[in-house]
Amino acid sequence: MRCRLLQFAEGRLYLIALLLVSPYSACIAQTIISTNPIPHTLSEPSGAEQARRSASRITLAVDATGASRKIFHARLTIPVTPGELTLYYPKWIPGEHMPSGPINNLAGLRLSAQGITLAWKRDLLDMYSFRVHVPPGIDSIEVLLDYLAPTAFESYYSGSPTTAQLSTLDWNEVLLYPKGWNASELEVDASLRLPAGWQFGTALPMLSQSDGQIRFAPATLSTIVDSPVIMGVNFKVVPLLPGYLPPHEMDIAADSAAGLDMTLGLIAHYGNLVRQSSALFGSHHYRSYHFLLTVSDLVPHGGLEHHESDESRLPEDELTDPERLMLDAGLLPHEFAHSWNGKYRRPAGEVTADYEQPVRTDLVWVYEGLTSYLGDILTARSDLWGPEQYRDNLAVISARLDHVPGRNWRDLQDSADAAQVLFLASRSWTSRRRGWEDIYDEGELIWLWADMIIRQKSEGQRSLDDFCRLFFGGQEGPPEVKPYDFDELVSALNRVEPYDWQAFFLKRLGSHAPRAPLEGVEASGWLLVYSNVPSQMVRAREKLSKSINAVCSIGLEVKEDGIILDAIEDMVAARAGIGPGMRVVAVNGRRFSADVLHAALRAGKHTADPLELLVENNEQYSEYRLDYHEGEKYPHLQRNTSQTDLLNQTIQPLNISAGAP
Repeated sequence: MRCRLLQFAEGRLYLIALLLVSPYSACIAQTIISTNPIPHTLSEPSGAEQARRSASRITLAVDATGASRKIFHARLTIPVTPGELTLYYPKWIPGEHMPSGPINNLAGLRLSAQGITLAWKRDLLDMYSFRVHVPPGIDSIEVLLDYLAPTAFESYYSGSPTTAQLSTLDWNEVLLYPKGWNASELEVDASLRLPAGWQFGTALPMLSQSDGQIRFAPATLSTIVDSPVIMGVNFKVVPLLPGYLPPHEMDIAADSAAGLDMTLGLIAHYGNLVRQSSALFGSHHYRSYHFLLTVSDLVPHGGLEHHESDESRLPEDELTDPERLMLDAGLLPHEFAHSWNGKYRRPAGEVTADYEQPVRTDLVWVYEGLTSYLGDILTARSDLWGPEQYRDNLAVISARLDHVPGRNWRDLQDSADAAQVLFLASRSWTSRRRGWEDIYDEGELIWLWADMIIRQKSEGQRSLDDFCRLFFGGQEGPPEVKPYDFDELVSALNRVEPYDWQAFFLKRLGSHAPRAPLEGVEASGWLLVYSNVPSQMVRAREKLSKSINAVCSIGLEVKEDGIILDAIEDMVAARAGIGPGMRVVAVNGRRFSADVLHAALRAGKHTADPLELLVENNEQYSEYRLDYHEGEKYPHLQRNTSQTDLLNQTIQPLNISAGAP
């Protein structure tokens, strides 16, 4: 604990020294005030302002000492006026694009005022609303509640993970707030008690820390919800680019001390990520940035963006296993890019006054699809991927989308509109239903295409980088939200390169073409091809996901235990009658395994005999004979030498001095 406080103090002194000489003194001053918010150094608010703040300030004290038991206790004091009161539990969590607030994990709810218990009742039409009558003469109520962290996880959205060694606190899970207030107007005095010996990381400015009790600076409800905390026994702070402003760091929690190992080379790559992102967008919209990384095999993996941090969860060997690093390299760049695209600039339909109002996801193909494109480019520009790895990843995305028969009934716009239900859809039948992955991956291909159009029409003078600086750059400063709509997006693109961008996007968003939109890949000077040799990316993906991807050959994706995850309609296995949920028991008379299936596919290329699969379907066994003889098929990008290699130009690191603050 003392070491962490010493780092904080030294950083403060360094920033103050720079303030005297830096041309960015206004930005640095904001950073100093935000990261060291000592009340007496700020001007005192007026009496009217003090009264307004008092009427809108919630105190929230969270006791996380039971985290290893997967229980958090919270105590809130909420200003009220007598009469009928409605309290909301946060429902629509920013960045999750759906009503995912884990209401079922709320327990032990008790309301009182001046020692008198107040009866509450849930709204019969909205499970996230609680009604209570406030007696005369009462100006505040006390709320006690528990949050029960899941003991088993189905997805990233199950709730904050906890193990015996680490935990995440998402503040939205441990609070109620009164109806009628904008989340940017309500103020919260938050504090947190840690388990003994645990350390923590967060972007939320801190006032004090003593004996495991942390008191944070007052912040708006929207800032609190946007500022998760990770904590654990095994904890490490890794500064990125010391002296660079605003400050950036990685806060890492692991289930073991070995999980914290990180090479100097990898730290340098993440430093490159900071510099390349700054060059791409041209300004920052945060006071400091924290990469909050949990590495554990006992929690669901994924990431969620925040304005001044990301909350990412990856396997325990993430920082030491080269194959893991390669497969997951794009996660942190993706979430980091969201600070600009998704947090600062946000579709107007996803900007609401509080967490009770539904969001509209019709522009999520920009929010997530463009971020997928930019995140992958930044991964390559930062040297987290080499050029070949970037191309292999793009080949995997392209091939998957080229085998999605659901395209013939659901266009990408409907996938975006229906995002709130697709995010929780079953893994089976993804190709026929179309899943949330298509919003990310097909969005990436469409934005690649748009980038190639700009590069070609401007003869290499402009690119989507120019659009990013125009649209996501803006004034340097602390977090803010600047909403946009489709027309504003189109207008900004036209300022970069005149074109019928409205027609371009509307056609792609409404397309029911049977094949993926590969025109951008082809315009970049590359072609999607297949061979019987898997790329390094495909081999690692199959090994670490413990599954067999035969989608491009017989149309099956199979887990290592033989369970079929998906069967692609109109391909040979589905035509034979095989479907998701069945289990492959044997291949050509041999007990099923990944090696046996791979060997049978290879051998089938040299024989006229059918591929025989013994399949279990709800305790019924059937044999299927597949007339397939084309061997294994794995995607690659092949250079088209008749065209300029624009793809390689796209992933070249930017000149840092040309766009970085």
